Amino acid sequence: MAIKETVQVKERSGLPEVVETPSRFRNPIAKYVVRRNSRCANCGLCAQLCPYGVHIRYDGYALPVPPISHKCVGFACAKNDFYCVRRCTQNALSLSLNPIMDTLGDYRWPGEMIVGHWYMAETGDLPTSDLEYSLGYSGGGFDKIRFRIASPEERISVADEDVDTGMGLNKRGDGRPERTLSLPVYGGGMSFGSTALSVMVGRARAARKLNTLTCTGEGGYPDKLVPHRDNVITQVATGLFGVREQTIKYAPVVEFKYAQGAKPGLGGHLLGDKVTPEVARIRETVVGNALFSPFPFHSVYSVEDHKKHVDWVKQMNPAALVSVKVSTPTDADMVAVGSYYAGAHIIHFDGCYGGTGAAPDIAKKNIAMPIEYAIPKVHRFLINEGLRDRVCLMASGGIRNAMDVAKAIALGADGVVIGTADLVALECVRCSNCESGRGCPRGIATTDPELSCMITEEWAEQRLVNMYMAWRKQWCEILRRYGLRSTRELVGRSDLLVHLDYLDEQERNKYQPAPRKKMYP
Repeated sequence: MAIKETVQVKERSGLPEVVETPSRFRNPIAKYVVRRNSRCANCGLCAQLCPYGVHIRYDGYALPVPPISHKCVGFACAKNDFYCVRRCTQNALSLSLNPIMDTLGDYRWPGEMIVGHWYMAETGDLPTSDLEYSLGYSGGGFDKIRFRIASPEERISVADEDVDTGMGLNKRGDGRPERTLSLPVYGGGMSFGSTALSVMVGRARAARKLNTLTCTGEGGYPDKLVPHRDNVITQVATGLFGVREQTIKYAPVVEFKYAQGAKPGLGGHLLGDKVTPEVARIRETVVGNALFSPFPFHSVYSVEDHKKHVDWVKQMNPAALVSVKVSTPTDADMVAVGSYYAGAHIIHFDGCYGGTGAAPDIAKKNIAMPIEYAIPKVHRFLINEGLRDRVCLMASGGIRNAMDVAKAIALGADGVVIGTADLVALECVRCSNCESGRGCPRGIATTDPELSCMITEEWAEQRLVNMYMAWRKQWCEILRRYGLRSTRELVGRSDLLVHLDYLDEQERNKYQPAPRKKMYP
C-alpha cells in the first residue's frame, strides 16, 4: 500500500519541523462523516467556504472529490457562516456521527482518544473538533485525576519556545555523562519480533530528531539501529536474547528489565509465528520456536547480585548510564532505594497496565500496583531518604497521552516512558492481536514481510515527531496556567491535582467534561 507524500511544513524555532503526514489508508476513521450525494453540481462552493480542508476541488476535474471527513470539526460548525451543509445550493451534503466510533478502542483507549492521537500525528497540532483525547472511561486511575482549576493570577505569559520541557538522566554526579533530553518522555522497549523493523527504526529516528531516547526491548539489536545508537537504550532482560558486548558498548543507557508491570511473575512470551529467520538470527534461536523469558534473572536474588550486574555494565561501557526497570510491588519504595545504592542512575517503575497487547488481562488487572499509586509512594520515600535529587524516577504503565504524562510528573516522576501511544500514532486500532504473527491489520506489531512493508521508516518517524510536538503544546499550556516555566518545576506538585472521589458533587461537576449531545442541524 503506497504511502502518501508529506506536505505543508511548519517552522519551529529550536524544535523539529512538523510536517503534515497523512494516513496510510484511503479513508481514515473519523468521528464525523461528511457525505456528498448525486445532486452535487461540482460547483466548488464548499471548497471555497471550508477553512479546514474538508472539501477539495480540482479545476478541470469533472467529478467531485469525496470529502475528507477526518478534518471536519462536526456539528459545532453549524454556528459558522461557512457551514457547508447549510450553504450547499443543491442540498447535496450531509453530516452525521460515524457509527464505527462505537466499535473502536476500549474503556481505557476510547475511539475519540485514538482518533485524536491520529490527528496529532498527522498535523502536529491539537484536534480542532470536539474530540475528548485526554480522558477515557476506565472509571479510575488517571481518568479520575484532574489538574485543579487555576486562578487567573497564577497564569504567566511565556511563549512555547521559552518553556523548558527538558529532563536530566544522571543526577548522581559520578563522572558519567549528564545527559539532558528535550522532552520528559522516552520510548519504552518494543523488541525486534514484537513489532516490525520499520517501526523500531522509525522510533529511533524520531528519538534522534526530538533529542530523546527509545529502547530495543529484549529482542536484540538489529543492524539498522546502529546509525541511531546515540538515541537507543539497550535492554538486558531475563531471556538475554541478543545481548552482546558490542551492543552494550553502543548504548548511552543500558536498561536491566527485572519485570514489567503487566507480567510480573509470568515473564515474556513471543509466539513461534513471529520468530522469522531474521528474528531467530538476532535472538540466536530456532525459526518458528516460541520464546519465553523467565520471570527472574536466575543470577540475581539480592541487591548485592544486582550490583554485580550494574558493575559489569559500567566496566564494559564507561560512558553508559544504568536504568533499572521493575514492576510496582508494595515495597516499591525499598526497591528504588536498593537500586540507587546498587549504582543505578534511572529507576523505571512499570505499573500494572504496562506491557503489550499480548499480556493477559488476569495479569494486567490483578498483579502489581497501579502506577498512579506507586509514583507518589516512591517519590516521598526518596525525599525522606535524602535521595530524590540524586536519581531519575521514570514511570510507565497506562500512561496514554500528554495529560497523563503531566499528571504523572505532578505526582512525583521526573518523566514518563511511552509505548502504546507510539503505536497509536502509527494508526494502531487497539485490536489486541499483537501476539499473532500476521494478526496486526495495520502492519505494526508484525514480523510478516508483506504486512511490514505497509510502514516506511520515514513515515513512522514523522508521525511520532508530530505527536510529541502536539503533546508539547499541551505541556506548555499546563505549565503557563500554574505559573511554571519548566517541567522540572512540576515534579511532585501533587497540590495541583484533585481526585474526583474526594470532591463533593458540586465540586466534582466543575471537572467533568462538557456533556455531548447530538446536535443535528
